[in-house]
Amino acid sequence: MTATAPALTALAHGWCALSLLHGKIESHLERVLQAGHGLSVREYSLLDVLGRQHDGEGGHLQMKQVADSVVLSQSATTRLVTRLEDRGLLERYLCPTDRRGIYTDVTRAGLELLGQARPTSEAALRTALREAAEDPRLEPLVRTVETARTPVAAA
Repeated sequence: MTATAPALTALAHGWCALSLLHGKIESHLERVLQAGHGLSVREYSLLDVLGRQHDGEGGHLQMKQVADSVVLSQSATTRLVTRLEDRGLLERYLCPTDRRGIYTDVTRAGLELLGQARPTSEAALRTALREAAEDPRLEPLVRTVETARTPVAAA
């Protein structure tokens, strides 16, 4: 099969469309979250992941779990956590049963900011998807995103 074979070309076009959709959504969310709440998309995503941990016992994640859930390297995650910790939105502490383990948890201030930012994020996401659906190349992907009901779990 050559690089210009129809199957590869279709695959490349699909990947380009997915990348374009992601970029459009992320840039829109970034602008709205920064303007309204002083949060980047990554900062919001991290607060959101940790905030959802409070539905049950614990309410914290190990740093590797945090990195996996926000799809960043461990060093980039550490820098992100440090920024949010400096702002009083997150805290880190040693695992009481394994002193090698470090947990990250969202603080009360972080939960309050997340509560304010979540409706903004959801509205911005709806707007970004509605605008993207106007592009015929992206409309099928938008439909897929809108009908996906399975939450993505941290690996």
